[in-house]
Amino acid sequence: QVQLVESGGGLVQTGGSLRLSCAASGRSFSSTAMGWFRQAPGKEREFVAAIGWTGGIYYEDSVKGRFTTSRDNAKNTVYLQMNSLKPEDTAVYYCNADRSLARVRVGAAGVYWGQGTQVTVSS
Repeated sequence: QVQLVESGGGLVQTGGSLRLSCAASGRSFSSTAMGWFRQAPGKEREFVAAIGWTGGIYYEDSVKGRFTTSRDNAKNTVYLQMNSLKPEDTAVYYCNADRSLARVRVGAAGVYWGQGTQVTVSS
């Protein structure tokens, strides 16, 4: 069992920055792949970024060059640094976790999810 708690969301103006955190507990974090998804009102949840426990990192095309994900295994925490934010980045952001990076990237059934944190970018 894995528990995930996101934090760091909020309201920011276009062009601003936010850093989301996702704290994990309940299993060996260093051997867990972590991911970020987001869901805007009226839209399906979509992949944003993922980081494996062996170092692989993936981003959705629209966030490449603006968002950076990283992990601190000593703190059991994964981060999503979001720069140059746009109104279309407004969504609830969720982190997820699994041993498999492939399963994290697609949000497969059975991966663990956090409760989400709201990010609102004003124009």
